[in-house]
Amino acid sequence: MVEHLFWLGIVGALIALGFALIQGLKVLRYPKGNDAMEKIAEAIRTGAGAYLKRQYTTITWFFAIMFVILGMLAFIPRFLGAGQGLVSPFVPFAFIIGGFFTGLSGFIGMKVATIANSRTTNAAQQGLNRGLRVAFSSGTVMGFTVAGLGLLDVAAWYLVLVHVFHADTATIAQTMICFGMGVASMAMFARVGGGIFTKAADVGADLVGKVEAGIPEDDPRNPAVIADNVGDNVGDVAGMGADLYESYSNAIVATFALGFAAGYESAGLLLPILMAVVGILTSIIGTFFVRTKEKATQSNLLRSLHLGTWFAAGLSAVIALPLTLFVANMEGGAMAQNAWGIFYAILIGIASGVILGFFTEYYTSDHYKPTRELAESSETGTATMMIGGLSLGLKSATWPVLTIAISVVGCFIINDGIANFYTGLYGIGIAAVGMLATLGITLATDAFGPVADNAGGIAEMAKLPKEVRERTDALDSLGNTTAATGKGFAIGSTAFTALALLVSYKNVAETTILRAAVNDPDKMRMLVDGELFLDVIKNPVVLVGLFFGVALTFMFAALTVRAVHRAAQNIVKEVRRQFREIPGLMEGTAAPDYAACVDLCTRGAQKEMIWPSLLAIISPIVVGLIFGPSCVIGFLTGLIVTGFAMAVFMLTSGGAWDNAKKYIESGKHGGKGSDCHKAAVIGDTVGDPLKDTTGPSFNLLITLAATVAIVFVGVTVSFSLL
Repeated sequence: MVEHLFWLGIVGALIALGFALIQGLKVLRYPKGNDAMEKIAEAIRTGAGAYLKRQYTTITWFFAIMFVILGMLAFIPRFLGAGQGLVSPFVPFAFIIGGFFTGLSGFIGMKVATIANSRTTNAAQQGLNRGLRVAFSSGTVMGFTVAGLGLLDVAAWYLVLVHVFHADTATIAQTMICFGMGVASMAMFARVGGGIFTKAADVGADLVGKVEAGIPEDDPRNPAVIADNVGDNVGDVAGMGADLYESYSNAIVATFALGFAAGYESAGLLLPILMAVVGILTSIIGTFFVRTKEKATQSNLLRSLHLGTWFAAGLSAVIALPLTLFVANMEGGAMAQNAWGIFYAILIGIASGVILGFFTEYYTSDHYKPTRELAESSETGTATMMIGGLSLGLKSATWPVLTIAISVVGCFIINDGIANFYTGLYGIGIAAVGMLATLGITLATDAFGPVADNAGGIAEMAKLPKEVRERTDALDSLGNTTAATGKGFAIGSTAFTALALLVSYKNVAETTILRAAVNDPDKMRMLVDGELFLDVIKNPVVLVGLFFGVALTFMFAALTVRAVHRAAQNIVKEVRRQFREIPGLMEGTAAPDYAACVDLCTRGAQKEMIWPSLLAIISPIVVGLIFGPSCVIGFLTGLIVTGFAMAVFMLTSGGAWDNAKKYIESGKHGGKGSDCHKAAVIGDTVGDPLKDTTGPSFNLLITLAATVAIVFVGVTVSFSLL
């Protein structure tokens, strides 16, 4: 009976994909707008498509090499008669498929977004609500494509492994973890590469266009304006979609692994699948509540989105109780005894998501005091604007960290973690699933922002009436806030998921050490009383690992920010060159070379994304090979804690600077072109790589390092120097 219910995961996934298809067709039915609008949209589509083609070509080489390496680890020991391989034979294929579906979800979202941008501009001519409906419909395609493909991939892998290959629990767990590694690898390249592209173009366009030349944002005379709009799609749509695909699928995968460890049998694996199905259904219902009125304020717009997301979350919480009791009592045993604890953990996860969303919104939206005070600080110059943003970001990190800490402890204790460590950890894992269950509508409220941003650019370049740009700017400002919320969900859920992966690493490492000790008794030195030696006081290697994890956090941040810095410098130089060398450009009688800036951003992003991504993959392997699995535990712990806090700080400070700029552009503190506006533009450009490149990549850094550590634990145990 339990095994048959796993097919509901496939059904739920198909429902999500079907709804995404319906919404996509709905977007296509809206008029494109006039010829000028469609010509601009076509240029953006062409640039975004060319970038993704080049990016996926680069990534294909990486996946091919990793497939060969994993294949060698799986099959060479078997061919040599040395027993089973260092990884399961399913692992190479899980890695490839996980990466493929992650890239596919981002690609679909990007294609629909580039189709919807001119249609949103055209709809905004008729009213704010109509513009919101078009942009939000395109966002729902992204949201439900990610949820549908993620659930389809996880459920299909489980069904194939169980019913076709009759795999044991250890093989299933390792295969699903490697699937997660493939997902995280693709998401890392997509997020970092897309983030570098979009912020290089954005910074270059703003610094030379708005600050130096004094021309409006998205002015067609600016050579970087098309690259800027392309970047919105490859970074904030394709990159963000891949990012949240990773968070969603790995939350389910990590809970799978803990379900085995907790002794919950198949029911422990079924519950996260069914919870995801419930989230899809409630998210679909929630989308019908998102609408607004003409001349709506930011408060009205936020309330409209809140109505949809909170309804979906609340309905999921209500359904979670009978669902949990039903699944837990199907097989009885340990899960039935702890059913209420599991239900409370789901509630904690849902509530944590709402709380994280509130704090992110509070510190980034110009509807609230912090961002308005930040805008006011521009009255005294750029320096105070920068100091205020840093202070705001540092302060904002406190509350999400405390929220996650309290939630983790609560889930652990409620699920009898003190008496049974693994049931407590299962509570933490299922909380992450609860937080992300309504990803369909959560991501929809995020993904519509870049569409609105593009729509504003098209309105400016096509010289549409002023009120059209005002409507698209209102949607864009709202999108900045909801984008920060979506990124908060991603990093918040990763904090839950990473703890589950950390324990999974410990379990796999101990099992691998015991197996290796059969042929090499010296390997037992890694264990004390049958467990990894993790006492920080008695085993300084663990403390060394903590420092390594912290160091990786800062090095990764340095590499990604430097990548934007380098790429942006090239754009600044190119825009200045065109303003200087193309006669009649500033007068509007000559056209800029848009393609040159798009090509510069593409080449810069492809070059600069490689080392930060490889650093996340290589670091846990090197640490394990030199210092052993105990050091890897410390390494992952330091990475999780530091990475989470850094991510919140960067996401919030960058979002606040951006919305403070938009608040001034609405007419406050002198409005566009004033000294306050110039100070705010500088703050926005500094915050750009923080909120759209480095900050949202930390959750991928954490998950990727953890999954790589688990997959390669056989290698590190076998060849460790310590």
